Amino acid sequence: MTTMTDTSNAVRFREFKMPDVGEGLTEAEILKWFVQPGDTVTDGQVVCEVETAKAAVELPIPFDGVVHELRFPEGTTVDVGQVIIAVDVAPGSGDDAPVAAEPAPEPVAEPAEPKGRTPVLVGYGVAESSTKRRARKGTEAAPAAASAAIQGEMNGHGTGAAVAEARPLAKPPVRKLAKDLGIDLATVTPTGDGGVITREDVHAAATPAPAPAAPVQTEAPAPVAAPAPVAAGARETRIPVKGVRKAIAQAMVGSAFTAPHVTEFVTVDVTRTMKLVAELKEDKDMAGVRVNPLLIIAKALLVAIKRNPEVNAAWDEANQEIVQKHYVNLGIAAATPRGLIVPNIKDAHDQTLPQLAASLGELVSTAREGKTSPAAMAGGTVTITNVGVFGVDTGTPILNPGESAILAVGAIKLQPWVHKGKVKPRQVTTLALSFDHRLVDGELGSKVLADVAAILEQPKRLITWG
Repeated sequence: MTTMTDTSNAVRFREFKMPDVGEGLTEAEILKWFVQPGDTVTDGQVVCEVETAKAAVELPIPFDGVVHELRFPEGTTVDVGQVIIAVDVAPGSGDDAPVAAEPAPEPVAEPAEPKGRTPVLVGYGVAESSTKRRARKGTEAAPAAASAAIQGEMNGHGTGAAVAEARPLAKPPVRKLAKDLGIDLATVTPTGDGGVITREDVHAAATPAPAPAAPVQTEAPAPVAAPAPVAAGARETRIPVKGVRKAIAQAMVGSAFTAPHVTEFVTVDVTRTMKLVAELKEDKDMAGVRVNPLLIIAKALLVAIKRNPEVNAAWDEANQEIVQKHYVNLGIAAATPRGLIVPNIKDAHDQTLPQLAASLGELVSTAREGKTSPAAMAGGTVTITNVGVFGVDTGTPILNPGESAILAVGAIKLQPWVHKGKVKPRQVTTLALSFDHRLVDGELGSKVLADVAAILEQPKRLITWG
């Protein structure tokens, strides 16, 4: 009997360690705790938000219980593998005792990366039906209950079989959005894979009749917290460089001094593109999605890549090879309070115009909320940066590491332009294409830039060339 009691006490307290929420990252900063000691938590509940070198990520706890201790305060940078929170998984079973490091893994311990788990949030997953978990006291481990528990984990808020069956499937950020908008998820029709409710589904439920959509202001300055007051007489302020901003600085230095950059420019009349944008905003097939010049520019770049596939490649330094990509993960540079990030639209080349518009809208809104995951920023092949929203005519963009080309879009302005032999006011912009001269020569880079410009001048080429 003594041995059984000791085992029970040993597993009463569970420790949750800082996971590797990215790809080989070694540390993360705790931005915010969503729970405090004494709070009840459930398997899949988000307990804190951390910032890595790539993004801000929400961490869900992988077991039920009562928070016993938070090991680090907000603002602390924690190494991967360090314990950040201790949870009493059997509250009321005995006197409180100091939480020590867990002994050798018990049969009920949650593995960090179980086989067969499908990711829901970075660093975590949900168990497939074949994965077995020990039934809680008072609960029969029947197939139906196990299935419901799995559904609860998919929601990101598993609270037991009975509750899980009643909960619609949605990720934590989508649940928060629904809560903020006062939307009952049970009334929302899901359109995501496997019946998962998406952000668009929640917005659709909140706005039955779509209102005219505002243009996507990619890279427009995101709201930031007011700067700390400067002490009287202070002549300088030192700001620690860490997280996303530190990673950006390192990546840009590496890119600038590794890949030989070449930048070409072209000024183009985009009056017809602006007319097309206005028409698409009134098109019923585009209802509910954001339509703006960036959408047409993105589609134009995809068509140009299709006509010149060699530009969609990467340089493999170790093997001295050019790796040509037969897919396009289109990166869109977005300004956030934590710095400039470049999430990408996976397989953008396969998307229709309405699908591309929806993807752009989701990408930008997620970035502004600071919820972009590391996975969303990995694997990009080519990037667009829209400096025009700042009123800037153009620039010489630096390549995103691992990519061969980046297109900068300048401000679209009404300018005098020779059109059909007469000087007329026309909508004009300047495009700049930077490319890696190791694998993209001047001819190829010029062809890509010229194709994008030609499409924006005559948008009907989206049909004839696409």
